[in-house]
Amino acid sequence: MLHAALPQSVAPRRRPGPQGPIRRYPVDIPARLPHSFARTKDRGATVAPRRPTPELSRERAMGIGMTILLAVIVVIVLWAAGSFNALVGLRNRFRNAFAQIDVQLKRRYDLIPNLVETAKGYLAHERQTLDAVVAARSAASATRARAAANPGDQGAVKQLAVDDAALTGALGRLFAVAEAYPDLKANVNMMQLSEELTTTENKVSFARQAYNDAVMTYNTRVESFPGNLIAGLFAFRPADLWQLEAAAEERQAVKVSFS
Repeated sequence: MLHAALPQSVAPRRRPGPQGPIRRYPVDIPARLPHSFARTKDRGATVAPRRPTPELSRERAMGIGMTILLAVIVVIVLWAAGSFNALVGLRNRFRNAFAQIDVQLKRRYDLIPNLVETAKGYLAHERQTLDAVVAARSAASATRARAAANPGDQGAVKQLAVDDAALTGALGRLFAVAEAYPDLKANVNMMQLSEELTTTENKVSFARQAYNDAVMTYNTRVESFPGNLIAGLFAFRPADLWQLEAAAEERQAVKVSFS
């Protein structure tokens, strides 16, 4: 009761707050943790990272290699399919172009018998010329049927070009002979047939040009690398152009003389 005996002015004043002095102790967390927890923590801190074994590395390398191999195979298969489809499309295009030639040739060959029958009454002494036209027309018709069955047959298309050129020559000689017969020239049926033949021949020329363009595109794809690999594997053969064989006298240079 020391405080009670002192005067009020001498008594120490109490500070607000907790009673007694505040003691601060140093905190050592590992020391205050349970022994089992600290031992587990120490054990975990000293464990070294696990290194991959040679077997695991080999499996990873094989997996990456298989993935790359499958990707390469998929790319090759897609490229082969695209090249094959392109070749099929180009082949169908030139076959369709030949079909247009075939339509016009058939119309032309159907007009020739009527032309010959009309000329017979006027060209009694030109039997050989008429027989040549009939024979050339028969040969060209047979070759046309063979080429139409397989436009990719180089021999058939080439032979058709030769036979059709022979027929054109025979018709030219017939019209040349008809010039000497005014009555035949004035015949209405003869005039109509001649006009239809001329129109049909013009259509054949345009169809022939379209066919040659389609064949050139197809042959370029078949013969160039790497398309030739797919072409050889699936038996795509180059097609033959429609080439007109000029006569020997047509190949010679024209001689001009002013004397």
